Amino acid sequence: MIVVPKVRLATCADARRIAEMSRDYIEHGLGWSWTPDRVERAVRDPSINVAAIDEHGRVVAFAIMHYGDSAAHLALLAVHPARRRRGRAAQLLSWLEVCAATAGIGRIRVEARSDNPGAIAFYQRQGYQPVDRINGYYRGVLDAVRLEKRPRASQGAPRGA
Repeated sequence: MIVVPKVRLATCADARRIAEMSRDYIEHGLGWSWTPDRVERAVRDPSINVAAIDEHGRVVAFAIMHYGDSAAHLALLAVHPARRRRGRAAQLLSWLEVCAATAGIGRIRVEARSDNPGAIAFYQRQGYQPVDRINGYYRGVLDAVRLEKRPRASQGAPRGA
């Protein structure tokens, strides 16, 4: 029997693991800005969802999305390299998109490193469209590709909740 891990809201106890994954898998080469303190503040912020997926009692995937009045911003999404290509990123993204649609959010934005064509292709497969390239977005040294999606209205709670 295949067991699909559930998406859950992260807790402050997850902050160090999430921050380390951000440092190692997203922010590499740019310096560490999503420190444990910053992740913990995000967990406590009512306008932010920090979602996580556990396997064997350890966070193996996470995403951080900030919700505004009419738009949401996916700040981070990472999956441990040994757990990639199993649908975890799509599962997290779908869960957050349902939350956004339920909240009446009309647009979700995300930036991907311009030197990460795999991430850009992933977001495009999920229905995100490139809308801009931002020079020096990452600490003034690396460009970003901004992608955007308009979530469809959805009924019910996010899967995996």
